[in-house]
Amino acid sequence: MEQLFLYLVPALGLVGLIIMFTKSSWVVKQPTGDANMVELAGHISKGAMAFLKAEWKILSYFVVIAAIILAWSGTLVDNSSPIIAISFVIGAVLSALAGYIGMNIATKANVRTTEAAKTSLSKALKVSFTGGSVMGLGVAGLAVLGMGSLFIVFYNMFVISTGGDVNGQAMETALEVLAGFSLGAESIALFARVGGGIYTKAADVGADLVGKVEAGIPEDDVRNPATIADNVGDNVGDVAGMGADLFGSYVATILASMVLGREIVSNDNFGGIAPILLPLVIAGLGLMFSIVGTFFVRINKETDSVQLALNKGNWISILLTVGASYFLIDYMLPEGDLVLSRGGSITFTKMGVFGAVFIGLIVGALMSIITEYYTAMGKRPVNSIVQQSSTGHATNIIAGLSVGMESTVLPILVLAAGIYTSFLAAGLYGVAIAAAGMMATTAMQLAIDAFGPIADNAGGIAEMAGCDKKVRERTDVLDAVGNTTAAAGKGFAIASAALTALALFAAYVGIAGISSIDIYKADVLSGLFVGAMIPFIFSSLAIAAVGRAAMDMVNEVRRQFREIPGIMEYKAKPEYEKCVEISTKASLREMVAPGAIALLVPIIVGFLFGPEVLGGVLAGVTVSGVLMGIFQNNAGGAWDNAKKSFEKGVEIDGKMEYKGSEPHKASVTGDTVGDPFKDTSGPSMNILIKLMSIVALVIAPHISEGDGTHGIVEQKEEAKEIVHDQDLKVIEKEIIMLTE
Repeated sequence: MEQLFLYLVPALGLVGLIIMFTKSSWVVKQPTGDANMVELAGHISKGAMAFLKAEWKILSYFVVIAAIILAWSGTLVDNSSPIIAISFVIGAVLSALAGYIGMNIATKANVRTTEAAKTSLSKALKVSFTGGSVMGLGVAGLAVLGMGSLFIVFYNMFVISTGGDVNGQAMETALEVLAGFSLGAESIALFARVGGGIYTKAADVGADLVGKVEAGIPEDDVRNPATIADNVGDNVGDVAGMGADLFGSYVATILASMVLGREIVSNDNFGGIAPILLPLVIAGLGLMFSIVGTFFVRINKETDSVQLALNKGNWISILLTVGASYFLIDYMLPEGDLVLSRGGSITFTKMGVFGAVFIGLIVGALMSIITEYYTAMGKRPVNSIVQQSSTGHATNIIAGLSVGMESTVLPILVLAAGIYTSFLAAGLYGVAIAAAGMMATTAMQLAIDAFGPIADNAGGIAEMAGCDKKVRERTDVLDAVGNTTAAAGKGFAIASAALTALALFAAYVGIAGISSIDIYKADVLSGLFVGAMIPFIFSSLAIAAVGRAAMDMVNEVRRQFREIPGIMEYKAKPEYEKCVEISTKASLREMVAPGAIALLVPIIVGFLFGPEVLGGVLAGVTVSGVLMGIFQNNAGGAWDNAKKSFEKGVEIDGKMEYKGSEPHKASVTGDTVGDPFKDTSGPSMNILIKLMSIVALVIAPHISEGDGTHGIVEQKEEAKEIVHDQDLKVIEKEIIMLTE
């Protein structure tokens, strides 16, 4: 039975990839429109792939150097292995591949969505969402296949090399090596997210400030030299960066649950490893139910709500996953108490584990609902920004900052309640499995998220190609919903990051051989403050990078308007490639410093000041990073949809205001400020949190105070005695009942 479930996981991942290829083939077969549309889409695709190749070239050097260091470090301590380097490289490659899959389908689906919008909103939604679902299934399928396959290979390899899994040594080494897979995935995710975010926002800000505000031409106007770079940016930041991001998040969540599952004593039918297998199987089932959910995302009439259609598919996936998790947990975990050896041998039942999974799914759903409220058009928060735009640019900025700060309250309360209740349900394993439950439907969440950039690109192509006004109206409907779903997806990601970071933190404490993080100690408290500062300096570097690159873009666009006669009269073509080149060079140059912070700070602090101080740093980063991520994501999303509200027309003080009005110009400024918030630094926070925790986990054996492994073994032996005593009591009760 153990072997059956082991091989079931990669098999489910393979099924997900097969469905992905089927959906991808359907998208490619859809009509592409006229030659002008195809040419414009070709410029976007060429620019996107050029950026990806340049980014991969730089990251390949990093991967090789890091792999050599990891291979060397794997020879220095027990219960580690040089094979961690291979795991790291595979994780990095699959993370990059996840981004490529998203980029490839997005650059094909955009022009096909434009053509479909000529027919109906329903057809445009089907093409764009199918493109998004290709990305979602690709990311989740690669994660499930990769984690499942590597776990089988590494576990069996170390069982053979150690002559059996004595005291769980083979399992421990296998999970330590799998941490390298997660490290590779998260490292690429951070650079892809930051680099892509800088690229897209430099182009977007440059295009908006000169094109819309100064020249007074529409968004995505073919006369704007930065418009191709802007549309390329939607792909490299919101698609390729997001794909690598969610792949890393998915893998880190599963890993955290597996590491804590190793510390559970379970008399199950899977050789005692059911708690380790469980998050892998839940991920596989979540992938299957995400596929089911995609078939329910459709509308019949122009007046049907796209948001409701997406929500329907999402909730079906979630409810099916909840139901399946109940029967899965009931089957895999044993009757009676399970004992978690961490934290004083905490006991819980399999229904407690199900309760934690259920809590995780509810927390994820609530985070999405709350984020939708704070960023959706027509809701109070966005309307407050719209109204305050009437008095100028400054009041628009004030309103957006206020909304962003207010939007942290409810998510944090939900998150805190989720952490506390999942801990009551199943200890720290409950917190980890709650995150795994939340991330189980990642394929569906990502499909909903990824369709937005595709629709945005489709609208850009429609504008540049001079399509009928109705086409742009339909793509704008999809784009406006896409802004909200993108913000909701980022809220979902940051919530999962908080739960995952706590689980990784717990695993780190055990491996590092420390019992607690004592903030009464001056050095630990200092580490806490330093950790809380890191998201701020990280955000500063990312936002400043966007600002510098945007200045270069603004100057280039102004130069072309000034020096190339006939652009405004459609008599000359802008030099699009110049703007693409500016964004590419700036993003690759500027992504290094933020990435270095996440990778080097845990190593420096850990080796210089010890594991407990590093624990303080991780705690500070997690709390501060979650708040910064929620604030920036929601403020940026609200500013964006406030601007889009004017494009539809809004009433301010009894007067209708439209695109081109003074309040609309103020909203463009707010959107410009919010762009690096929501697309560069904000979504990078969840990667920053998890990456620093994973780096700490990888170096934990090297900075351990004493033999942390021995402590875990002793705790597990104590837990086994508790389970044994409980089994004896159950047998005694049965004997008494029989004799009576």
